[in-house]
Amino acid sequence: MASIIQSNELGFHYGRRTIFKDLSFAVESGEVVALLGANGVGKTTLLNVIAGLLRADAGAITVDGTNVSEWERRELSRFVALVPQNLEIPFSFRVDEVVAQGRVPYLGKFGAMSAHDRDVVEHAMEAVDVTSLRDRVYSELSGGERQRVKIAIGLAQQPRVMLLDEPTQHLDIGRQIEVVNLLKRLNRSGITIFAAIHDLSIVRDNFCNAVLLMNQSCVAGSMAEVMKPAILEEAFRVDASAVRAFCEVETPVVETEATRECRRPHIERRWRLGRRR
Repeated sequence: MASIIQSNELGFHYGRRTIFKDLSFAVESGEVVALLGANGVGKTTLLNVIAGLLRADAGAITVDGTNVSEWERRELSRFVALVPQNLEIPFSFRVDEVVAQGRVPYLGKFGAMSAHDRDVVEHAMEAVDVTSLRDRVYSELSGGERQRVKIAIGLAQQPRVMLLDEPTQHLDIGRQIEVVNLLKRLNRSGITIFAAIHDLSIVRDNFCNAVLLMNQSCVAGSMAEVMKPAILEEAFRVDASAVRAFCEVETPVVETEATRECRRPHIERRWRLGRRR
């Protein structure tokens, strides 16, 4: 059975600058996987390639066994939701109007939402606890509130895979915990999570596996395999003793619900926001 995301010798360039090459890794259905790496190493670029927004220069990226380039745009958007790092909306759109944009891949020629579409939007807002914000203007929300709304947009797509670009960035510790717990709930409901995260302590305690971008390639595996001092020292260019002290705070990797889930026999699950049509 094909991995839900499979990268085979993937390469991408911006002009003459190589972002990554020979990038090979797999994300299995039902996993919670962290995407790690120093600033500028290509995490956002990789997420955009998986979502079909950028085209790789070499190699292949497949989603559910099919090359991303072969997916019809609307169908891929129904299967994979990308939650961007920044979403600026210049006009005074209400939260419910913003979340409704997640239904665009399902709308017909004239873009009219059906009763089912409105029901899915309502369920998406309930799932991330933003129903009380429905009449607020998106641009006036706090950082934590905006993050939940962005995730609600992705949920309204009814995806099997959710890609998130720095979902905890610029949030205080309380809001970071809220977002991480939300991602765990979504994963338990059947969504595969692949998230770019900077905070290694959050990753260590809450994610099953990781893909670490470094040297235009990657290291992929369990947290214990990826978060080794020698690997982190090279990837982030920090002093070896500092990395070693961080890694030895709790050894082995903290036992959490997420890490226990990684060792359970895989049970195929499906996320349902109403019935998919």
